[in-house]
Amino acid sequence: MTTVTDASTVHGSRITWAIVDTWVVARRHLLHLVRRPDELLGTLMIPVMAVAMFGFVFGEAFGVAMDVPGAEYREFLLPGLFALTMAFGIGNTTISVAEDVRGGVLDRMRSLPMSPVAVLAGRALADMILAVVELGILLALGTLFGWQAHLGLGGVVAALGLLVLLRLAFSWVGILLGLLVSGPEAAMKYFALVFPLAMVADTIVPTDLMPGWLSIPAAWNPLSSTVIATRELFGNGVVPATTWVGEHAMTMAVAWPVAIIAVCLPLAMVRLRRLGR
Repeated sequence: MTTVTDASTVHGSRITWAIVDTWVVARRHLLHLVRRPDELLGTLMIPVMAVAMFGFVFGEAFGVAMDVPGAEYREFLLPGLFALTMAFGIGNTTISVAEDVRGGVLDRMRSLPMSPVAVLAGRALADMILAVVELGILLALGTLFGWQAHLGLGGVVAALGLLVLLRLAFSWVGILLGLLVSGPEAAMKYFALVFPLAMVADTIVPTDLMPGWLSIPAAWNPLSSTVIATRELFGNGVVPATTWVGEHAMTMAVAWPVAIIAVCLPLAMVRLRRLGR
C-alpha cells in the first residue's frame, strides 16, 4: 500500500514539475516577444491589410458574386481572417524553434533537470497566449470596421476556443517543422507553403464559388471547418454550408486540430531526442 502511495506521489510530483517547467519555457518566449514586438506586428499586418483590401476595396465585388451586400460580406470575411491569423502563426513558431536549435538553446534545456515535454510544450503554451492577444486585437478592429457577433457572449467564447485550439494544432506543426528544417532561413522559405493552405479554404470566399476540382480539397481543409463553425457561433453565417464537412463543421473543428496534435506532438518529441546525433 505504501509503495502504491509513493508511486502516486512521485507521479503527481512529475506532473507538477512538468507544468512548472512548461510555464518557465513559455515565459521565456513571451519575454522574448516583448523585447521584439515587431514579430507580433508582422503577424497582425496580414489580416489587417486583408480586411482593408478584401473588405473595402474588393468587398462589393465579392458581395455581388455571393449575392450579398458588401457589409454582409465583411461579416462573412472576419471569421475567416481570425482563422488566417492562427494559420500564419506557423511561420513565427517554425522560425523561432529553428533559431533555438541553431543557437543551442534546446540542447541546453535538454541538459537541465526538466521535463522533456516542457521544452516544446512551453512554446505551444506561449503561442496560445499570443493567440488570445491577437484575437483580442482583431475583435476590436473588426468592431471598428462594423463587424459584430450576434449570438451573445457564449457563442463568442466558444468561437474563440475553437480558434485557439486551431492555433495550438498549428503550433505543433510549426514546432515539428522548426526541428526538421536546416535553419531559420529555410524556415522562412517553408512559410510560403502556408499561403495555399490559408487561401484554398472557406476563408475569403465560399468553396461553392471555387472550381469543382478545387472545392473538394478546400472543403476538407482544417481551416474551413473552424471558419464555418466560428461563423455559426458568431452568427455570421451569411452563406449556408452545402458540403458534408460544412454541415458537420462543429465536430470537424475539434477533430482536425486534435488529429494534427496527435500526429505532430509525438513526432516532435522523437525529433527532439534525436537532435545532435
